[in-house]
Amino acid sequence: MNVHSLARTTPLSRALLVQRALSQQHSVGSTARAFGVSRRTVYKWLARHRTGLDLRDRSSRPHRSPMRLDQARVELVIRLRRCRQTTPQIARSLKMPCSTVARVLRRAGLHRLKYLQAPEPAQRYERRKPGELLHVDVKKLGRIAGRVGHRIHGDRRQAVEGAGWEYVHVCIDDRSRLAYVEVLPDERKGTSAAYLERALAFYRRLDIRARAVMTDNGSGYRSAFFASACRRLRLRHLRTRPYRPRTNGKAERFIQTLLREWAYARPYRHSWLRCRALRSYLRYYNHRRPHGALDGRPPISRLSLDCEQRP
Repeated sequence: MNVHSLARTTPLSRALLVQRALSQQHSVGSTARAFGVSRRTVYKWLARHRTGLDLRDRSSRPHRSPMRLDQARVELVIRLRRCRQTTPQIARSLKMPCSTVARVLRRAGLHRLKYLQAPEPAQRYERRKPGELLHVDVKKLGRIAGRVGHRIHGDRRQAVEGAGWEYVHVCIDDRSRLAYVEVLPDERKGTSAAYLERALAFYRRLDIRARAVMTDNGSGYRSAFFASACRRLRLRHLRTRPYRPRTNGKAERFIQTLLREWAYARPYRHSWLRCRALRSYLRYYNHRRPHGALDGRPPISRLSLDCEQRP
């Protein structure tokens, strides 16, 4: 039980109060004046101590609730909820107030329809060698035109009309988590295919030969132009299931890190300043930043260890 922030006594001071009141050197009145409480409070804690009860605060919950909804009614509300009925529908069916139904559902942890299904267990996977699978994705960022955006100052009314968008293309290796990022003007098929070629060149410089690439179902990735580029580069193209971004979770998680530690880490006056900071951040991410999935080591360390373990 948490002690109230304005409480004059705590369980420790109450024990001291009882000890002082039981001693023959101090009366109840002097003890009350010393602790800044009433004589009635001193007698209350003395009685609590003599009956062997705890000196902590009791719960304010009543012992009886005659007006509380009976358990059969509660189970009926929950049964209707599991049939995917909404709160107003249940209230009309049972002729109950919506507020009562809402309290029952919140107490049962079913106040949202998505809570009816248990969350799927996380299915984590990792390829055995660098380059076996590259995760590719795009994140759209608002272009900065002379002043910082609402993600910094929090006021959407100060938006700059017509500033446009920038597209952050990301690629991350499934095994080593080495990342390659570019800020490009669009996410069309030609731009995406050209970015993929430059990403493969980046990994080849690190002695990583890519074999497969995973993307979402964006129009640029579903195009015949991108498919022909993958065939020419001898890449197997994998696409995520619709409405299942977790399939490409490594790229999604890297985008979150990128936004938090680079794009919105500090205010930028212009987009070119943000783009200029990207190169130094990528160098830090790949070579020095501790990665949780790699036991606190940077991604480049995984590549070094794999090279040492080769026969």
